[in-house]
Amino acid sequence: MALVRWEPFREINSLQREMNRLFDNLTPTTTALNGDRFMPVVEMQETSDAVQLKVELPGIDIKDVDVQVAADSVSIAGERKSETKSEDKGIFRSEFYYGKFQRVIPLPTRIQNTQVQAEYKDGILHLNLPKAEEEKNKVVKVNLG
Repeated sequence: MALVRWEPFREINSLQREMNRLFDNLTPTTTALNGDRFMPVVEMQETSDAVQLKVELPGIDIKDVDVQVAADSVSIAGERKSETKSEDKGIFRSEFYYGKFQRVIPLPTRIQNTQVQAEYKDGILHLNLPKAEEEKNKVVKVNLG
């Protein structure tokens, strides 16, 4: 039986590579480097009266987007359609993602989903989600001891 030298740092480096790969797969990106996913990026801001969402949907026609709002989440689904044109000698290369996508965004507070206002301009979807009345006036007493 041969003795094999144990090198703990090699195992730590291997574990770090696996963890990096795991987090890379979980990170939402607008354009995927490996071409197998598209998840629109979101910016959220909460004010005293509403939650503001900005969703980046570059190159997507708004008629291909479906937005559904519940009291505690927003679901965005859609499709980016390909307009492939073959160039010289049949060679074509594309780094764009085409296909269906879906994202569910949990909200930090309950909203009035019947009062949502939306605007789509320059590839950015703006959603104004007014808070539910009971959330606006919610006061919490804090015990100090």
